[in-house]
Amino acid sequence: MALFDRLTGTRRPADGVPPVPAEELRTALLALNRPDAPYVVRYGAAEGADLVAEWRIAEPAWRSFFVESRITHAVRVRMRLDRDAHEVRVLEEQWEVSRVGGPPGLQVTSSYSRGPDRTVTRRWTLGRGDGGRPEATETFRFDAARLREPLQGTVLRSGWTWRGVVLGKL
Repeated sequence: MALFDRLTGTRRPADGVPPVPAEELRTALLALNRPDAPYVVRYGAAEGADLVAEWRIAEPAWRSFFVESRITHAVRVRMRLDRDAHEVRVLEEQWEVSRVGGPPGLQVTSSYSRGPDRTVTRRWTLGRGDGGRPEATETFRFDAARLREPLQGTVLRSGWTWRGVVLGKL
């Protein structure tokens, strides 16, 4: 079973951590909302979940002589609280849309995946440093773990299991 847990991203709390009541866990997850957080945690009844965390971000456009490129990411984590088993059943979904345009037209590609994923996107700008030497400066970063880690940490500290769902329903 450990191999299946690894594939689904399931994590268990440390031994001896007593589970908190479901309402206390729900309140703790909703409290992750902050003005400086790049995501939002909200009620998710409309999506068939107790809570939903979402992160949507559009990379800055990249332009060359005749071509413009933009990638848009969306990560959604749907969570269902199983009060009897003290588990949070989690379905992670990721979308990416890439638009590249220029003569003679616009090309759009998209992808969708579900299950735990480690998507990291970085964009660098090349320039000259203080001493005139070439240097690269990171101008954009997207890391899907910045959404999952605070959610997962809150669940585990609350004595609940984070159970990843890849196939089937929450």
